[in-house]
Amino acid sequence: MGKVIRFELQVPNIEQAIDFYSKSFGWKFTKMPGQHEYYFIQTGESADKGIDGGLMLSPDGQTRTTNSIDVTSIDEAIDKVSSNGGNIVVPKTAIPQMGYFAYFIDNQGLLFGLSEENTSAQ
Repeated sequence: MGKVIRFELQVPNIEQAIDFYSKSFGWKFTKMPGQHEYYFIQTGESADKGIDGGLMLSPDGQTRTTNSIDVTSIDEAIDKVSSNGGNIVVPKTAIPQMGYFAYFIDNQGLLFGLSEENTSAQ
């Protein structure tokens, strides 16, 4: 069963978002290394209910939230989503030593992600 494991905020102004969420909710932001400006969001202590997320600059200037679903095999999940009317927006992409992700539009127009944890990803 696929469980929502992470959310991602895409915003036109990263600094304003960090300021708002850290002051409003005490969220902590950690910049990830790499060529893209991406932050992990810690929304509480690890024993607390809930999920953590990510923050990035919106590629088209639009504000959105995307939920990512955990899958054991991203290749199998891509096939299932596609055969059930989902359309690939971002193809399977590796995050080295972490895993794979892909983004889709479902059959109602909703954007969502798939995520496979895999420390062998390159």
